[in-house]
Amino acid sequence: MIDLRKASDLMEEGVKTNVFPGGVLLVSEDGQVHLHRAFGYTDLQTRDMVSLDTVFDIASLTKPLGTTLAIIRLVQAGKLDIEDRLDKILPEFSETSTRAVSIKNLLRHDSGLPAHQPYFEKLRDIPWEFHENQSDNPRKKALREFLITEPLENPVGEKTVYSDIGFMILEWVVEKLSGMGLDEFLVQEVYRPLGVDLFFMGLNQKKPDLQFAATEDCPWRKKVLRGEVHDDNTWAVGGVCGQAGLFGTAGAVHDLLLEIVKAWHGSVESKSELFDSALVRRFLHESGNTGRTLGFDMPSKENSSSGRFFAPESIGHLGFTGTSFWIDLKRKLIAVLLTNRVHPARSNIMIRAFRPILHDAVAKQ
Repeated sequence: MIDLRKASDLMEEGVKTNVFPGGVLLVSEDGQVHLHRAFGYTDLQTRDMVSLDTVFDIASLTKPLGTTLAIIRLVQAGKLDIEDRLDKILPEFSETSTRAVSIKNLLRHDSGLPAHQPYFEKLRDIPWEFHENQSDNPRKKALREFLITEPLENPVGEKTVYSDIGFMILEWVVEKLSGMGLDEFLVQEVYRPLGVDLFFMGLNQKKPDLQFAATEDCPWRKKVLRGEVHDDNTWAVGGVCGQAGLFGTAGAVHDLLLEIVKAWHGSVESKSELFDSALVRRFLHESGNTGRTLGFDMPSKENSSSGRFFAPESIGHLGFTGTSFWIDLKRKLIAVLLTNRVHPARSNIMIRAFRPILHDAVAKQ
């Protein structure tokens, strides 16, 4: 049995030394939870304590745990092939340099698209309108015009550049092929069948009576964000986007990851048959020489956030707000770390040095 006293001590030290105001660490191996503890504060003003029920903005964990799983479901249903080019699915791209980009390129971040663009700076000037069909939202329409005209920075497949923009396009692919918004599709096809409480916080929604971890004191929204998506581009289009927007507890993230591990192993104990084992293995194997799987990250050869003891074939992902997970698939070892390190300001980057030390404590045998 792994000894996680050091991991707990490190989390307490992380709060004391202002690596983050608060967080939750959950570690399991072979389905058995060895540590699930809350540390620190949800909000430095109120000094409310983090609990196991605290809901975090999980930021870019939306990419693997939302958009990628939606793509898997569409592939499994025969509606999509990862080799399909964008212009086959979205004819809007047929006259652009992006037309030859494949779904696979978008998932493994070698599409040639840039990493990020501050689209929100223009989108926020468009009056907000709620539409049941998200593609009718004037801001979402404007965003997609930006996506269509966004030039490639590199030839397709030549260079790996982690790109939010690629996952914005993948959201559009999911919407086009499923006939519903990404949020609705995920609830119907993944989260509800598995009993996993991950959700998007749309700007039109009434905020549920939950304890949210505060994020940034936003300089342009002029307030501390609580239960409102931190990612600027996602906020500008209403709270639902392919690269960010999901909220949830560490327990909910873990429950979903456990289903992915079971599918990878072909376990008959899985709660459902949502994920075909062979397809999951295809997605979670390194794709090309990118150092990534389809939709998930892998440990980098040097200075990985996963530390030194997660196997090279492990999968994981980071979120800008201070969230992450790592999975050693063969060991069935899962580590979920949710923090609000961007509270009150995103300039606090001490978590970069903290993560590998914590994961060494978690994974060392």
